[in-house]
Amino acid sequence: MVDLGFLIYFAVLLLLPIYAQIKVKRTYKKYSKVRSTSGMTGAQVARLILDQNDLKDVKVVESRGFLSDHYNPMTKIVALSSHNYHEASVAGTAIAAHEVGHAIQHKEAYTFLQWRHKLVPVANISSNASWIFVMIGIFATLPNMLLIGIVLLAVGVVFQLVTLPVEFNASSRAMTEIVSLGVIRNEEEKHAKKVLNAAAMTYVAATAVAVLELLRLVLMFTGMTRDE
Repeated sequence: MVDLGFLIYFAVLLLLPIYAQIKVKRTYKKYSKVRSTSGMTGAQVARLILDQNDLKDVKVVESRGFLSDHYNPMTKIVALSSHNYHEASVAGTAIAAHEVGHAIQHKEAYTFLQWRHKLVPVANISSNASWIFVMIGIFATLPNMLLIGIVLLAVGVVFQLVTLPVEFNASSRAMTEIVSLGVIRNEEEKHAKKVLNAAAMTYVAATAVAVLELLRLVLMFTGMTRDE
């Protein structure tokens, strides 16, 4: 008989990220068709906020790919996907402002952003290596190998947890900027928040999945050591 808890666990593991992706795509698609009353493209919005925050050395460029928007602190570049770069939409405005929010965080040495930058190389290595130890530990019934995998995986979970305040703070800064500068007005403010909240859901989902997987492995390790 299949354990109900096991089914619920895997349902959450599989469905939560899928739901988050569907949500962000639907929300973006809806509000990317709503023209902002300011008539400013995402590139213009980004440039305006950057200049208002004395970040004239940060460039705004077009990037390829769907929702490939990001800020690179190494090159000081805000990259916006083609539609957001060229079009004047509520969704493009919100996303452009969000990426500039990261640039402002960088300028102000926002604590969680600094932590995330330091964790990036460590998290990349540990996440890739963790499952090698986890698989060996599970299939060979070697608790110590599984424990090494858990520790390495935990680094990735910490990275995910640190990412959450970075993303939420960038969105908060974005809303403050576009409202105070009059880039969006009235109902647009609510619509922009929906876009940013949907995007944030993808990070929440990824973090929840990572934490659940880590807890499952910890329970597995506990069971192994108890049976020895």
